[in-house]
Amino acid sequence: MNQGETNPNKTRQPGERLLRVLAFTLVISVMSATMFNIVLPDIREEFGLTLAQVSWVTSAFLLIYAVGTVIYGKLADIYPLKNLLTFGLLFFAFGSIVGLAAQAYWMVLLGRILQAAGAAVIPATAGIIPVRYFPPERRGQAIGIAMTGLAIGGAIGPVAASLLASAVHWRWLFCMPLLTLLTLPYYRRYLDDARGRAPAMDWVGAGLIAGAASLLLLAITNAAWLPAAGCILLLVLFIAQIRSAASPFIRPELLRNKSFTLVLIMASLTSGIGYSLAFLSPQLLGGVHQLDTSMIGFAMFPAAAATALLGRKAGRLADAKGNAALFYTASALLLVCFLLLSALAARSSLYVALLLILGNVGQSFLMIAMSNTISRTLPPEQTGVGMGLLSMLNFISGAVAASLYGAAVDRGAGFAWNGIPADPAANVFSNIYFLLAVLHLLILAFYDVQFGRAERKRKAASRRAMIR
Repeated sequence: MNQGETNPNKTRQPGERLLRVLAFTLVISVMSATMFNIVLPDIREEFGLTLAQVSWVTSAFLLIYAVGTVIYGKLADIYPLKNLLTFGLLFFAFGSIVGLAAQAYWMVLLGRILQAAGAAVIPATAGIIPVRYFPPERRGQAIGIAMTGLAIGGAIGPVAASLLASAVHWRWLFCMPLLTLLTLPYYRRYLDDARGRAPAMDWVGAGLIAGAASLLLLAITNAAWLPAAGCILLLVLFIAQIRSAASPFIRPELLRNKSFTLVLIMASLTSGIGYSLAFLSPQLLGGVHQLDTSMIGFAMFPAAAATALLGRKAGRLADAKGNAALFYTASALLLVCFLLLSALAARSSLYVALLLILGNVGQSFLMIAMSNTISRTLPPEQTGVGMGLLSMLNFISGAVAASLYGAAVDRGAGFAWNGIPADPAANVFSNIYFLLAVLHLLILAFYDVQFGRAERKRKAASRRAMIR
């Protein structure tokens, strides 16, 4: 080997080692984000809260996580990634210690907020490492391995939460993120000191969008007009800021891309709809079917496991048949899931567990279709920013949806909209699932008009060209 040549094995090793460490970090991160959904009924009972109030344990985490993901991604173009990761993981652990010591609800909420402020570095890192440490021809495989970490975390999170909460107090769930500290020596060793040459962060824009999202959640949770008016005001100021800032938090030209904006709206809506599966299922299984915390996790495990096993097939289906085919398949699974959940919400916890398999797999397929569609609506130089914006809005959508679902369950329902007699306690769940099925059908029709027909025309033109 010549002196000027590089050994491919040497250049490959840091990336592969980082990827294994990243997959483990993602498992712990996803578990920490989702485990508290299982114990919301326990937290609600201990502190005497409404479901809308206790939903802030999830909503606040997702909100901070959403904005933080984009902020860390932008900071990674200014500062070395290893330093950002060190700060983020240490802050993640600090929030866990605060939550573990909590004796009042406000301390639980503070612990989750601090956790999210640190944990947001993880999804940002997951998007950066495959790009920086893998060539384009191996990048898809690297991203696939990282996504496997997400799926595994989603599969074992509910079970681990159930076992831990039944064996000890639910506060011990705050201990899980401490395991990420084991990865710090590896990140410090294998990440380089490279930093980008991006301009300074638009902290004003970041603060305005975070404030607007927070006021939106307050308006929904408390059914109050004043926070809603404040949200609108901050959004107006945010638009003015990104138009005038030298390096805006979100570049206005992104939002002028019609195809990108439409997919972004649909992805946000479908993300909020799909979040019902993670948020409402523990409430339905615990409140209506009287399952204790230990059994709720086991009831939700098959759906998460199926998602982990079938996730890779979604990418193959999109490559072979196109994104529209994957979107239609996902929508069919979700529509069947929501309609049957609406009809059978009060019947049996076994039915709920089986139907969640269809819903979780469908939601996973849908997000892959949306991500692929967005990546094709943007030029290469805007793909990273666009995907970051997609991630942020999906998290915000989940946070808003959690508040809406919590408020709806607190109000209850006198009868089932689908006309099928049910347990009165299950009526509100039945109505929510029925409404979500209708919304999904409308989104499916809109997607078909905007993107499905165009893809079918391209395929038909391609077949005619091949015949000629």
